[in-house]
Amino acid sequence: MRFGVLGTGHWATVTQAAALATHPSATLAGVWGRSPDKAADLGSRYGVPAYADVEELFAAVDAVAIALPPDVQAPLAVRAARAGKHLLLDKPLALDPAAADEVVAAAATAGVATVVFFTNRFVPSVDTFLTANAELGGWYAAHGTMYASIFQPGNPYAGSLWRKEHGGLWDLGPHALSVVLPLLGPVLDLSAAEGPRDTAHLLLRHENGAASTLSLTVDAAPDATSFGFSYFGEHGATTLPPWDVNQVEAFGNAVTALMDVAATGRRHPCDAALGAQVTHILAAAEQARRTSTIVAV
Repeated sequence: MRFGVLGTGHWATVTQAAALATHPSATLAGVWGRSPDKAADLGSRYGVPAYADVEELFAAVDAVAIALPPDVQAPLAVRAARAGKHLLLDKPLALDPAAADEVVAAAATAGVATVVFFTNRFVPSVDTFLTANAELGGWYAAHGTMYASIFQPGNPYAGSLWRKEHGGLWDLGPHALSVVLPLLGPVLDLSAAEGPRDTAHLLLRHENGAASTLSLTVDAAPDATSFGFSYFGEHGATTLPPWDVNQVEAFGNAVTALMDVAATGRRHPCDAALGAQVTHILAAAEQARRTSTIVAV
């Protein structure tokens, strides 16, 4: 399958393009970016064409891998789907639920495959854990903490404008939800509170009666970073296991997953519909944080 990368930033360069360039069954066939100079640099790095016109890139590939801010990703994903291209999307899918729903509808109408790169879900140790424990059932509570500190000198995401504006709720929230929803199920409603250093604290009520709490920030004190998830259920308590692959290998697994969906027509659990579901939850959390009310999802 021929892939085009949309985006020229750090993630596009060191994760997406790197994984595609070394994938045994995929071909990195071109790149496009909002900065022609950066696109040219990325294309030169991997020995592939840099396209000035995104429609020309669409015509040269079978699928696109998107590494762009979510408000830029969604409309381009719709255009790519309408051009008949399979979609390997980043998270969050969009910042506006309506824009996320439009991606889902465009992909369904065009009959193209979709996979959203919720990173944890393409890590074998995590995927095996979630699959086994979802089958076990009986989970009634979970707690996740994701305290990152990206606005430090030398951090590749320190200059990310969308992350500065929307914070850990939108950057880390999709990661957190991707490992909570499989065990506790869909979210019915939620409340939220602001904490110091732009920390979002969420209390989620799930449709089956379970409850989860999430604490998220990308601006933690440098010595106060923390990442972990705990689950509680009828069979005891457990924690999310550590990764057994790196990010490039995880993205390679997502590439394989998209090709499998395209070939078989099967739906992947991390498709655009899940991406839209997560966008709806995060938008409700944003509303709850602003209004200090319980918001239905």
